[in-house]
Amino acid sequence: MIELEDLIVWLPNRKSDVDDATRIDRIALYERAKNALSAAQAEEAAALDASVRKKHAAAGLPQHRQGKGVGLEIGLARRESPKRGNLHLGLGKALVAEMPRALDRMREGVLTEYRATILARETGYLTREDRARIDELICGDATTFDGWSDRQFEQEIKKFAYQLEPEAVVKRHERALNERHVSVRPAPDAMTYVTALVPLIQGVAVKAALKRAADAAKARGDGRSHSQIEADRFVELLTGLVHADEVPLTVNLTINDHALFAGDCEPATIPGFGPVPTVIARRWIKKGARFIRRLYVRPTTGELVAMESRKRLFPQKLREFIDIRDDTCRMPFCGAPIRHRDHILGKQHGGATSGENGAGVCEGCNYAEESPGFSAKPVDGERHSFEIKTPTGHRYTSVAPKLPGSA
Repeated sequence: MIELEDLIVWLPNRKSDVDDATRIDRIALYERAKNALSAAQAEEAAALDASVRKKHAAAGLPQHRQGKGVGLEIGLARRESPKRGNLHLGLGKALVAEMPRALDRMREGVLTEYRATILARETGYLTREDRARIDELICGDATTFDGWSDRQFEQEIKKFAYQLEPEAVVKRHERALNERHVSVRPAPDAMTYVTALVPLIQGVAVKAALKRAADAAKARGDGRSHSQIEADRFVELLTGLVHADEVPLTVNLTINDHALFAGDCEPATIPGFGPVPTVIARRWIKKGARFIRRLYVRPTTGELVAMESRKRLFPQKLREFIDIRDDTCRMPFCGAPIRHRDHILGKQHGGATSGENGAGVCEGCNYAEESPGFSAKPVDGERHSFEIKTPTGHRYTSVAPKLPGSA
């Protein structure tokens, strides 16, 4: 640990007056070091999981609850979301227990964590024996994948997997059919990605239908680009609108009054999606907002302190207050959509059902926090804050994001 801490101190102060060949050598060496450290992280994660499961079993927890919360704690330590913490934990367990060759190559610095993740993902449905066989075929010798792109690395794994267990491939496809869904996530420049996970043949059919619509429009002299027509037609078909740009504003848009009326340039925000350029927000509102929600922000800190709505029916004001104030899951580094409104200090410990003692969290974080050893409590701060304590005694502070209107 001390040697690594010394390395972190040394790196910013390393000699910079070197030739370009040395710089390339350094870049290659740093990459090898990253890969070796990723192997060490994976081993520590697997060891932590085994240790926690042993403690949970000794405490009498049922088997399905043993190990709960380990992924969350790993995510916090890596300064990543709990979802990524669980993925890293799964990778660590797979490497240690079932893919020793891949782990060896990571230790040597020639296999990246990303490629190890591909290997684990694309063999996760195979038997232990077949997974070990592919591990040997791909990673038994580093020269096997030397020069491969990430895409080729993934394709070669798939080829072996499809040959070894064709029936398992069919079952995996059937499971995937049950996981079809549509998601929306933020994109740069006040845009969003609308993604549909559907069977391959359906996806091809959707794209073909949009292409036909675009081809027909271009033949009529439409001045939009082919891609623009496809995107607009996609929206029109799903919403029933005649024109894609006539969607009314029906979201919670938080905007500073100076930005709305006096030309101030502080961005507005949409809970769960992030900042919106002020000019675009004003354009949306001018175009025909169904309602404007007035939000009161403490100007010195940017903390949401109250709100009112012109909507008559509003049965869960406290829930919506928390959603707007917190924006996304309040677990540090998470950022997932809010699904639950949780008591920070549990009701069994005297915690009140209030904005001060409430926080918006995702489903995964809420359940993980219920594991033995986790605790939380509100703490003082410029904006709404609370502290999370993990089973290993580490502490993390969650601070509500600033909203428009703060100094």
